[in-house]
Amino acid sequence: MFDWLQNLLLPAENPTLAQSLITIMLAIGTGVFLGRLKLGKITFGVSAVMFTGLILGHYGYRINHDILDFIRDFGLILFVYGIGLQVGPSFFSSFRNEGLKFNILAVSAVLLSGVITYILFRTTGLSMENLVGIMSGSVTNTPGLGAAKNTIEELSAQFPDKKFDDPTVGYAITYPLGVFGIIGTIIISKVLMKIDNLKEMKLFRLSKINREEPLVPKKMRATNPEYFGKTLHQIIKETGLNVVISRLKHSGSTAVQSPTLDTHLQDRDVMMIVGTESDVDAFIKKVGRLSSDQFIESASDIRKKNIFVTKRSAIHKKLSELDLYNTYDLKVTRVFRAGKEIVPRPSLELFYGDILRVIGSDEGIAEAEKAIGNQEKKMLEPDFLSLFAGILLGIIVGSIPLVIPGLPIPLKFGFAAGPLIVALLISRYGGIAFIHSYINNAAIYFMKDFGICMFFAAVGIHAGEGFYENFIKYNGWIFLLYGCAITLIPLILMVIVGRLFMKINFLQLAGIMSGSYTDPAALSFSTNYLESDVPIQSYAQVYPLVTIFRIFVASLLVLIFS
Repeated sequence: MFDWLQNLLLPAENPTLAQSLITIMLAIGTGVFLGRLKLGKITFGVSAVMFTGLILGHYGYRINHDILDFIRDFGLILFVYGIGLQVGPSFFSSFRNEGLKFNILAVSAVLLSGVITYILFRTTGLSMENLVGIMSGSVTNTPGLGAAKNTIEELSAQFPDKKFDDPTVGYAITYPLGVFGIIGTIIISKVLMKIDNLKEMKLFRLSKINREEPLVPKKMRATNPEYFGKTLHQIIKETGLNVVISRLKHSGSTAVQSPTLDTHLQDRDVMMIVGTESDVDAFIKKVGRLSSDQFIESASDIRKKNIFVTKRSAIHKKLSELDLYNTYDLKVTRVFRAGKEIVPRPSLELFYGDILRVIGSDEGIAEAEKAIGNQEKKMLEPDFLSLFAGILLGIIVGSIPLVIPGLPIPLKFGFAAGPLIVALLISRYGGIAFIHSYINNAAIYFMKDFGICMFFAAVGIHAGEGFYENFIKYNGWIFLLYGCAITLIPLILMVIVGRLFMKINFLQLAGIMSGSYTDPAALSFSTNYLESDVPIQSYAQVYPLVTIFRIFVASLLVLIFS
């Protein structure tokens, strides 16, 4: 009676589409559940999906070959595209601060792991496909494995008589080693170096003074006769400080206005100044003194409101082009983008999803909303036209053949690097035509986790088919030994160079180590173990460039030595 149910749920050598979907859902559902279980302070998260896939594959579950590659590659594309959109803004801005130093250290670790893999190739007799799998697992880098498999598929098409090993076997064997290797290195180095979490946090905060300061509003009264009679534009230019004067009230009057840059300053005028605290304090010191005037804050005819940029006609316009003051009698006091506050300079270009904080009358705000959009509901819904057009562009970029003399086939960015690079550029420049970078956080997290779950399920189930036999055939303990060298040598050198020579804060160094190995499980552990969210920031700063280098190193090793 229930034969149909048994056929759906039990393993099948040649599964139907329905049986394949059941297998994928079993791997993902079981893996997500197990990934939430804690082993001390460690959780594997969605990476546990790969291990459940291995178990299911070992016990005879299969995915229909017609959809296996699609599930694997499309999952990887969703994952890397979501990562690019999420970390793009902070990735580019970080190079103005310590990001360059962090990325040099992280990329050096990537290149060193490639060198170690090459040395093992020359000394062990293992195929490069197996060693690249061992390397990708040892550094927990999924896009690198995806790039290697894509390259092997192209080589197989070019050389049909040659047999290539599956790098997934080495990847699956050494992946847990990569996770525990980073975690163990963080624990041991913290103990040996006698790291105090609170002390490191204090040092980190001190290093951030005068860098990435939040914008603050302060009231002041003009008392310096040197500036009386001059326009606000002249005063800001002469002081050389990056501030915005959002409100102004003449002495003896209760009328508050949102001044233009042509407004002339008078004796004892009261102003509201917005900017970083250092700039605001310096401006007040030059032009006057702090004020306790209450009227300038409680003006009944002036309102403050946040307006979302959602209308197409406002996107990629400069603030000077919108000219909100002369058009709607509104003053823009700050712009919020990707969680950061930006001083609203006239030359600032607006992106989809930016938030403008404006002050002015109710009527002016209402008119400006019509021009700018302010459709919050629209921002809660993912723009699928923009999303899939961006992914399409990423696939096209990933498919561009780069002819390098001496290589048997052209090098390509592939499904891993192409979408990642496009997403980074879109998030940096706000969009390309109708393709924009804004997707709400919930949608990005869903896209990333759903994509990586599909990839892990497909890879795990396929590798599980002959995992035990391959472990015995290739002596999996030897794979683990080689993986230890690839995992631990770069990590130990990163700690020594990063901490002792580059003087990097240990909280940031833990994030760089997790980012260099693109390991979210290690990142989750480090934030709990170190009781700080600081590792997340440095993880995001190095992740994109490291991922691109991991992809290229894996692809080049296979191309040159297979």
